[in-house]
Amino acid sequence: MPLQIKDAHKIDDSSFSYVFEENAVISLKTGPGGVIRCNVYRPKANGEKFPVLVTYGPYGKDIHYNAFHEKSFAEVNPEHHSDHSAWETPDPGFWTKHGYAIVRADERGLGQSPGFLDTMSRGTSEAFCDVVEWAAEQPWSSGKVGLLGISYYAGSQWRVAARQPKGLAAIIPWEGMSDYYRDRCRHGGIFSNKFINFWWNRQVVSNQYGLPGRAARNWGPDTVDGELSDEEREHNRQDQNIDNLKNKFRDDEYYASKEYDMNDIQVPLLSVGNWGGILLHLRGNVEGYTQAGSEFKYLRMITGRHDLPFYYKEEVEIQRSFLDAFLKGDDRVGWSVKGRVPPIDLVIRKGDVGYNDAEKEKTYKRRSESEWPIARTRYTKFYLTPLQSLSRIQPAIAVPQKLSYKALGTLETQQVLQFTTPPFEEETEITGHIVAHLNVSMSPHAAGPTPSDIDLFLTLRYISPTGNEVFYTGTAGDPVPLTKGWLRVSLRKMNSSHPRHREWLPHRDYFSTDVQPVIPGEVYPVDVEVWPTNVVVEEGGKIAFEISSGDTQGSGMFLHEHPEDRSEKKFSGMNHVSFSEKHVNWVMLPIIPPK
Repeated sequence: MPLQIKDAHKIDDSSFSYVFEENAVISLKTGPGGVIRCNVYRPKANGEKFPVLVTYGPYGKDIHYNAFHEKSFAEVNPEHHSDHSAWETPDPGFWTKHGYAIVRADERGLGQSPGFLDTMSRGTSEAFCDVVEWAAEQPWSSGKVGLLGISYYAGSQWRVAARQPKGLAAIIPWEGMSDYYRDRCRHGGIFSNKFINFWWNRQVVSNQYGLPGRAARNWGPDTVDGELSDEEREHNRQDQNIDNLKNKFRDDEYYASKEYDMNDIQVPLLSVGNWGGILLHLRGNVEGYTQAGSEFKYLRMITGRHDLPFYYKEEVEIQRSFLDAFLKGDDRVGWSVKGRVPPIDLVIRKGDVGYNDAEKEKTYKRRSESEWPIARTRYTKFYLTPLQSLSRIQPAIAVPQKLSYKALGTLETQQVLQFTTPPFEEETEITGHIVAHLNVSMSPHAAGPTPSDIDLFLTLRYISPTGNEVFYTGTAGDPVPLTKGWLRVSLRKMNSSHPRHREWLPHRDYFSTDVQPVIPGEVYPVDVEVWPTNVVVEEGGKIAFEISSGDTQGSGMFLHEHPEDRSEKKFSGMNHVSFSEKHVNWVMLPIIPPK
């Protein structure tokens, strides 16, 4: 039975440097109704009204950052340490000092908010919309609301902004995917199961409404309304592990229900992407910026770990100046003046500064641009050869050849073909979108099952003039290459008439009706999207391009290894890349000439 909703609202105006409202109740207007509980942190100023920063998510409004991730919290800029610091959200102690109220809401079915747990769903966006409008209507609110947060608290911003809630004045999605299917769940149609499993079990279901024992585990307080049984909690949730395995295509109701039109986003937007986020958020920040309909929209690229740059002093000043411009009318920089601030602000990765070293990464220079992709980009094809080189000159192949590698590679038993350029004769910048054109086929092992599909895993690496690969900081501080791309060959069909289809970014619908046969011995030409990147190739440096049948170095926790999604029956055997006069293979890189 549903628990009876208790009145747990408390106001403390003396214990902290700000007024702390715990478990304020928001009545939902949309969907099935119900209530959301939130915490409010606001400056101590009787009668004054403040702009509001809102977050709505699963990680527990009451779980302190230090309990959620002790090591990370110890490295966060101390200016953002307070009694109510929380993972991936703006710190109340800091922002209330600067004239903002904070509303931090527990998503429906999580923490102290009752209801059905269905993360990243249409219901999530509907309820978030109600929370934004509630924040705009409060007596202590100026009526202007901004959204600021990392990861989940960024990805949800795109969707709620597209609903255009009253009061929403600006958003800063900081490293936040904008396309649930393509960015997060099914890379090129392949299930990215490892991270989803980790994320769901550690960070979501561990905070489900009604779960006993949270306080004993120092995972926030127990549910104020009481406990629910295991059976009741299971009945009250959609499990992302199950749903993403069972649903494979964007026209499945599970994925289709989460779709929205990015062009409906009209509020001022500062999208902050990370060049190292090559397996989750990077693509979403770039495409979100590109597709948003906002008059004032900006794309800022950073490097570093996923958790820390959000709190760097210089990055916080960017956040403040942007929010002050649109929520307070205090535009010190010119964000609200068309053409005053360049829309693109890039960090340029030159040299080998190591990885997971914030201070060394700050030596990278920044450069502004007027558009994305950069207008002066020279899309240059580097041709794959049977000798496993990359050449700017198309090879003449008199006799058809093919290179082979085993299917179903894993991180432990990698199956890789690597193609490498000769040393670059001059310094060359690569910045932007990448596409690879490959001619692929497969064959069964002797006495093995007949395979019916191919999974392609592509990686781009930079080899310095010293001959060593340069690694960059990944999401968790792990070493990652330049970028990656994926494609399930049965989903190779492109929609070239779609307005988002571009020469440098092929568009696929990933519909169930798009599935095409993959037959042993047949050669299939495919264009594969590789996520955007940036690097300055120094004189004497090289670019390496890899084709593999499974995850390789740099995948970290974002592995594609579910035995049902990548079964022996469907994928075993040998994979091949064919070379002939009609089977020409290339990777097209975005070369940027100097200004």
